[in-house]
Amino acid sequence: QGELVESGGGLVQPGGSLRLSCAASGFIFNIYDMGWYRQAPGKQREMVATISSGAGDSTKYADSVKGRFTISRDNAKNTVYLQMSSLKPEDTAVYYCKREPRIYIEAAWGQGTQVTVSS
Repeated sequence: QGELVESGGGLVQPGGSLRLSCAASGFIFNIYDMGWYRQAPGKQREMVATISSGAGDSTKYADSVKGRFTISRDNAKNTVYLQMSSLKPEDTAVYYCKREPRIYIEAAWGQGTQVTVSS
């Protein structure tokens, strides 16, 4: 089934930076696309960024984070990262790591990590 454990969330001032990490275990990490999603209070969960399997040559970003967030992966460490810069109060949410689904294999989610952007 696999397990995903996020870390790195916290309280940061507007304009600040954070790096989220997602440690994966229990599955062959490098063959899966991975993603970061977020859910703010009262809102639906939304895609933030995704990265392709293997070398991670293909990435996608939500328009709201383009140019500010960077997704990356380290297959040797079975970890996917989200570097967040120029943070805004509207980035406040619980951030979730996701193993994207493959044929016959459903998606998997981490437990989430809270990011709060406030002065």
